[in-house]
Amino acid sequence: MSFSRLAAVAALAILGISPAAAQPTPSQQVTILVYSFGYAPRPIHLAAGRPVTLTFVNRSGSSHDFTAPAFFAASTIRAGAAPGGEIELAGHQTKSITLIPRAGTYRARCTHFMHSMFGMKDQIIVN
Repeated sequence: MSFSRLAAVAALAILGISPAAAQPTPSQQVTILVYSFGYAPRPIHLAAGRPVTLTFVNRSGSSHDFTAPAFFAASTIRAGAAPGGEIELAGHQTKSITLIPRAGTYRARCTHFMHSMFGMKDQIIVN
């Protein structure tokens, strides 16, 4: 081990920080399939306080959205956006958002005309 690397490790040890703790926490990856008239998985399970990247894949040629305003408002968004608590997807579009979710149970649905009535609803369970 070089002197400079040894000095860095020693400094971290004095500060009570392990070299592993200095690294950013990797995000869990969850793919949410969007299709006419549903989402998968159903329900969506996430770990509270742990970074997660949600990737929304619209398998349909039609536009849909994933609207969960309480969930997105309670989460800390690190990358991407959900304006108004919504991820809008054009036909065959994919979008990702990285966030840290807060514990709770949240509802999600597609707000396009009649889509939620046809079953395009989901639940997000964070514990």
